[in-house]
Amino acid sequence: MNAEFVKSAILPKDYPQHNLPEIAFLGRSNVGKSSVINALLNRKSLVKTGKTPGKTRLINFFDIEKTFFFVDLPGYGYAKVSKKEKESWSKNIYTYLSQREQLKLCVLILDIRRIPSNDDISVINMLYELNKDTLFLLNKSDKLSNNEIYKQVKIICDAVGVSKENIVIFSALKKRGIDETWTKIKEILF
Repeated sequence: MNAEFVKSAILPKDYPQHNLPEIAFLGRSNVGKSSVINALLNRKSLVKTGKTPGKTRLINFFDIEKTFFFVDLPGYGYAKVSKKEKESWSKNIYTYLSQREQLKLCVLILDIRRIPSNDDISVINMLYELNKDTLFLLNKSDKLSNNEIYKQVKIICDAVGVSKENIVIFSALKKRGIDETWTKIKEILF
């Protein structure tokens, strides 16, 4: 799949000017957001990954096949940055989500091994308030048995108030859930 980095931005005036649909990826720091995007695009390092949470600090735009954009938003949560910088990230994320007309789908990545945190719930509530179509990817499924996955899916669905139809069990490492994710993305885009 042809994908290329276009630019990083913070303010709306710096966002790329185009009329193509955008799919935004959100997730807590260290949830594997960059790895998920790379797996979906079958690329090893289009999106930079790292062991240190909070690597993505800007809003990064990627042109996919000259047909739509992936937008990598800064991770939220426990990144080792100042409270002021975290507040700035939150404001920038909210501004993008609330003002970007090209935004067609939000992909929220959660760690299937964890109960959604207060930060996750805050982001989910914001997406609901903004009335954004949201797909939930439960990443890192390779770390659990099938029985554990089944239990965690139920716990997460109950915690975030979403049906199983709006989630994809995903593993960037094992390439699980890629086809299902693309099917759901295409339903929104085309």
